[in-house]
Amino acid sequence: MKFTTLFENTSCSEELAHGHGLSIYIETAKHKILFDMGPDDGFLKNAKKLGVDLEAVDTAVLSHGHYDHGGGLETFCWQNPKAKIYIHQAAFGDYYSNHPEQGLEYIGIDQSLDLYRFTLTGNETVIDEELMLFGDVADPIGALSASANLCQKTWDGVRQDVFYHEHNLLIREGDKAVLVAGCAHRGIVNIVNKAEKLLGRRPDAVISGFHLFRLTAGDPKADELIHDTAEALTAGDTVYYTGHCTGDYAFECLKEILGDRLHRISGGVSFEI
Repeated sequence: MKFTTLFENTSCSEELAHGHGLSIYIETAKHKILFDMGPDDGFLKNAKKLGVDLEAVDTAVLSHGHYDHGGGLETFCWQNPKAKIYIHQAAFGDYYSNHPEQGLEYIGIDQSLDLYRFTLTGNETVIDEELMLFGDVADPIGALSASANLCQKTWDGVRQDVFYHEHNLLIREGDKAVLVAGCAHRGIVNIVNKAEKLLGRRPDAVISGFHLFRLTAGDPKADELIHDTAEALTAGDTVYYTGHCTGDYAFECLKEILGDRLHRISGGVSFEI
């Protein structure tokens, strides 16, 4: 399997667009996959510079209903009219970030897009023998505390978002299994544990943001969550590739425990598993 980061908060070249968002191109034996589309058309511009043909993509996945992963969704629809696009059925909800000074800011995706183009998913969706999507992840370690400022408007008011609209991709090819997630709001440990139940073993590799970037040094609860996350991820031999919403402080803390099993991703970087 080959993975190319089309868009991320950072890039490996000044010629590539970057910003708060994520988009990953994946090649397997049977599929060409686009996982997330970043906040705008930057993923497409970078794909052209990197020699990635997005018109050849047969399967696209939107990890959850936030603009930094789905802002480029319409661009992809125009660029590729035939790929199947898998989106959780709850992804088009009213999702907001709650800022102490500015108040609520809409961070969802374009709700005017035609739903006929998309394949809407639920808790588990088997695409074929190679690809599977899953959500419905329990949160026993309390990872949602790192997303406390993110909320959803519903018929009965504003409440904290618990990310039922988040789903994750499992790829199986030969004897390899890879988990790909967007921001892992429900906790990367919890998501990996669910993947292990589905696979019957730990995945060989995980590619995901860990959504710990709001956690800062000197906060005991933050340090506890980061430490517990790192310790839990030491189980097995899984290798982790992370960026986007993990945060520099959390990354360095995780790196101290996980060592060479933890790698940064950046726009324009390719690797094989």
